Amino acid sequence: MSTQKAVQTFGKKKTATAVAHAKEGRGLIRINGSPINLVQPEILRFKIYEPVLVAGEDSFAPLDIRVRVKGGGHTSQVYAIRQAITKALIAYYSKYIDAYSAMELKKKLVAYDRTLLIADPRRMEPKTFGGPGARARRQKSYR
Repeated sequence: MSTQKAVQTFGKKKTATAVAHAKEGRGLIRINGSPINLVQPEILRFKIYEPVLVAGEDSFAPLDIRVRVKGGGHTSQVYAIRQAITKALIAYYSKYIDAYSAMELKKKLVAYDRTLLIADPRRMEPKTFGGPGARARRQKSYR
């Protein structure tokens, strides 16, 4: 068994799933093998930076995070990545550092945005007959 400190967490949004491996290191975050500052589209890049900016860069200093993401579209993948990164940080702190600092980080992150830690349960409804979507129906005409 390896003696390296590591945790594995996941984040989900719609059909996108991101798996984060956090291990002791020097503060690197990589998404699908590329650095965090090369994530496309760049408008959504700040969404991935949010957990780093809210928790503080010094809280990410003792660990490296590797994220693999698949499924969903661009936006869903970004939301899944940010959730996986946040969960990895909290799991690493509670397992290897101390529970109090993990709780403080958790409170800070949830106060900023609840979806950083809690998954969004909304899913797409399947299309039904008699209309163009799940709920929409063809317009009724009497004449």
